Amino acid sequence: MTKATLGNPAHTVAILQKYDFVFQKKYGQNFLIDTHVLDKIIKAAAITEDDLILEIGPGIGTMTQYLAEHARKVIAVEIDKKLIPILEDTLSEFPNTQVINEDILKLDVATLVQEENQGKPIKVVANLPYYITTPIIMGLFENKVPLESITVMVQKEVADRMQSGPGSKNYGALSLAVAYYAEAYVVANVPPNCFMPRPKVGSAVIRLTRHTEPPVVVEDEKLLFDIIRASFNQRRKTLLNGLNNAETIHLPKEELLVAIGELGKGEQIRGEALTLEEFGKLSNIIYKKMQ
Repeated sequence: MTKATLGNPAHTVAILQKYDFVFQKKYGQNFLIDTHVLDKIIKAAAITEDDLILEIGPGIGTMTQYLAEHARKVIAVEIDKKLIPILEDTLSEFPNTQVINEDILKLDVATLVQEENQGKPIKVVANLPYYITTPIIMGLFENKVPLESITVMVQKEVADRMQSGPGSKNYGALSLAVAYYAEAYVVANVPPNCFMPRPKVGSAVIRLTRHTEPPVVVEDEKLLFDIIRASFNQRRKTLLNGLNNAETIHLPKEELLVAIGELGKGEQIRGEALTLEEFGKLSNIIYKKMQ
C-alpha cells in the first residue's frame, strides 16, 4: 500500500510551489501540516477497510492520503478547480480515491452515497472552512444522508457551540441540532501553527456520532427546527416574541402564549433557557394547535 507523504510540511510546500498555488481567501483554505493531528483524526473517525469516506474540502490531498490508507474508498469533494490537477498528482498512487469538483452545498450527497454504498451509512471526515461549517453539517443531517459519524476540524468556538447546554452564551440553534441528530465529542484542540497558512483562531477536532433514534419524538421535524431557529434569531427577545415573528409558525400571539403556558413556562422565558426535550414538547403542542 502506498504511504501518505503530505503530512510533512516540506512536501506540502514543494507541491504548492510546483503548481504555483495561491491560497484563496474566499474558500477559507488552511492546509493541515501536522502528522500527529492527522493520526488523531483517523483514529477518532474509527476508519476500517470496509468504510466509504466522504471528505469535504481535501485541499491538496493531505488528509485524503491518510484516509485512503485505511478506508475502502474515499470520495473527496473539492470546490476549487485550481486544486484538481494537484489532487490528480498527489492521489495518483491511491486508486481508491475519487475527486469531485463541486460545491458540497449543491451536491446531492444522499443519492451519490446511495449508489456508492448501497444505502449503508458512511463516515464524513473534513477540515471544514470556518465560514460554511454550520450549513455543511446541517445539510448532511437534514438531507437524510446515511451517516454513521462526522469527524471534522472546525473553529474552536464552533466546537464549543456544538456541545453547549441551555443558559450558556454558546448555546443556540446549532447546539440543539447537533444534540437532536448526534452525540458530540471533542477529540482534540488544534493550535494555529498546525496549518498553512496559519489561521487567526484556534481549531478543534469534533466527532458527531449519529443517534440511531432522535432523543426526542416530534410530530414534525421541520416545525421543531423552525421553532428553534425563531427562538434564537434575536436572542434578546422573549421566546413568545421570537415565535410570533416567525413566518412559518401560523398561530396568533395569544395561542402561542397558551402553548408556552402548557409547557409550564411564563411569557418572559427566552429560547436559550429551554432544553431540547422542552423544544420537542413545545413543537408538539404548537403542531396540534396548527392542525
